Amino acid sequence: MDLFNTIKISSTALKAQQIRLNTVSSNLANAETTQTPEGGPYKRKTVVFQSDGSPFSENLDQELRGSVQGVKVTSIMADQAAPRIIYNPGHPDANEEGYVSMPNINVLEEMADMVSATRAYEANINTIQASKRMALKALEIGK
Repeated sequence: MDLFNTIKISSTALKAQQIRLNTVSSNLANAETTQTPEGGPYKRKTVVFQSDGSPFSENLDQELRGSVQGVKVTSIMADQAAPRIIYNPGHPDANEEGYVSMPNINVLEEMADMVSATRAYEANINTIQASKRMALKALEIGK
């Protein structure tokens, strides 16, 4: 695998982690949203990753031809878990018994997901920088 393939693979991961971070940010921003255009409270979103490639035999053939395999986001899915029900009779969206349907978002879980995405993003940046340093060293050897 050449250095440019490494950069291509890491760049697909950077894009996927950026989408993941944006999704986590959206979840955190809407943690208290009780009404959406679709009706009801905001539903937590999760990102689904998939290998951007094919089965092993095709991967071997692609490797021999020099193509790369990265990662891609296949979908952003809404969580189907039931909303949290809290008692708050003064809330404008409370029902006749005083209960409000709130998004089922755990802020701690979202923060852990954000840290994980950030670390993965940093790891891919480090991979790109290491590839760049290796290319520069190879050029210095050739002088």
